[in-house]
Parts: sequence; structure tokens; C-alpha cells
Amino acid sequence: MKPGSSTGGSSAQVAATPAGGGATYETLLVSTEDDITTIKLNRPAKKNAITPEMYNEIIAALEQAAKDESKFAVFTGAGDFYCSGNDLSNFTKISEGGVQEMARQGAELLRRYVRAYIDFPKPLVAVVNGPAVGISVTVLGLFDLIYATERATFHTPFTQLGQSAEGCSSYTFPRIMGPTKASEMLLFNKKLTASRACELGLITEVFPDSSFQSEVQTRLKAYARLPPQLVRSVDKERLYAVNDAEVERLTERWTSEECFNAVMSFFQAKAKL
Repeated sequence: MKPGSSTGGSSAQVAATPAGGGATYETLLVSTEDDITTIKLNRPAKKNAITPEMYNEIIAALEQAAKDESKFAVFTGAGDFYCSGNDLSNFTKISEGGVQEMARQGAELLRRYVRAYIDFPKPLVAVVNGPAVGISVTVLGLFDLIYATERATFHTPFTQLGQSAEGCSSYTFPRIMGPTKASEMLLFNKKLTASRACELGLITEVFPDSSFQSEVQTRLKAYARLPPQLVRSVDKERLYAVNDAEVERLTERWTSEECFNAVMSFFQAKAKL
């Protein structure tokens, strides 16, 4: 459980109703227009850091998009950030069951979250409108198309926080960019520029920030006119197994003294700024 704006005419929905629920989303803006469902992370003041509530709402939004009439789903972020990863304040809210119970609950939520991407029956597109950190980067290996603005960066600082990779990235990243470059990111905290991420095959294309939204929207609308198709899903069972293994490893990390100390050090450093 670690750690883009769409343009166009009026949308069919601004805040959509979660699947099976009556309330609107609190942390997302979900809209459907031109046969495209857009899921926008909507905590710009917190750089779209992901809370447990947001995890659950994204799962619900993916379930909704799987059933609607759209051709594919687009993820993006409100404001200047795509997503700053997990909201680390999650780790300061110890439940009544203690750290072990918090880790168990977090693990099951993470397992469901990543599985929602694996199981999504339509193409997934990421419109990375700014910096991306943590799990917002690792799940990109499960997407079909990733467009980024030139000012986007991709960072997975897990070992700095006493944690380990998730989102099936321990499997997808070596396949995409090779084992040594994947290790540089996932184990040694290497931050990639958008252009470097494109060179390594992590993302599809980089656009100038000034024309990013207009160029991406033009392309997506053109793609939405194509017949529905899906090129993913051949690795589903493998991805399930990888997800389970990563979640098990993270559960161990979350209950470790090393992880606790690393997160506390993060907050102490932040308080001095």
C-alpha cells in the first residue's frame, strides 16, 4: 500500500456513483465522454497521494468502467502531479488490532487493488500529467498505453522507506526494460525523466507540456473510434501469483522495525522543512 487532467466538451458524468453504492466519489472525478471513461485522481492539494478510501474508490471506478459502454479507461491526475504514491500518513493510523492487523488489512486492500487492474477487461491508458511516485509508477506495467508530459518523472523510492515493490513490477519492469534497469529503479531508487522512461520502454510517448493535453485528447478520441480490442490478459495467472508474492513480502516489511523507523524518519525530515 505505497506510495492528468482531461480536456474536451461537457462530460456525461463529473462525479460518478461507485459500483454498488449510492454516494459519489470523494477522491476521484470519473467521467465518460466520446466512448472514453476517465478516472482522475482528485486530491491535488496532497499531490494525489493515495489513501485507503482512494484505493477502494479506484477499485469501484474500474468495476464501473468495466461494465459501461466505453472503449477504454484513462487514468490521470488533477493539478500538477499525476500521483505522489501512497499517503504515508496511512502508516501513522494504527488500528485497534495493532500493527499486525493494520498490515493484514493493508495487504488485502493492496491485493484487491492490483488485481482490479489485472482483471480489467478493456485497454488501460495512463495520461501522466506530472510526477509519478510509488505505486502509481509500478502499476504502469499493467497498462496498454502511457502518455507523459515532458515534466513528468517516475520514481519508486521503496528501499528508502524500508519497503518493497508492488503492482507486479517485480515481473513487468524487468520484462519491459531489462533486469538491470529495473533493479536500478526498484532497488536503488533511480528516478527517471519522461524521456528516459520512454527510451527504456516504460512509457509510450512524451509530449511538450504546452500541448500535452490537446495532443493526447486528439489521439484518444481517434482511438475510441476504432473497434474494441484487447491485447493484454495472456499473463493473468502469472500476474496473480506475482501480486500475491509481492503482497506477502510487503506485509513482512510493514511489520518490520526497519520500515517503521524509515517512515518516522521521513516525517521528521518533512517537519524540518
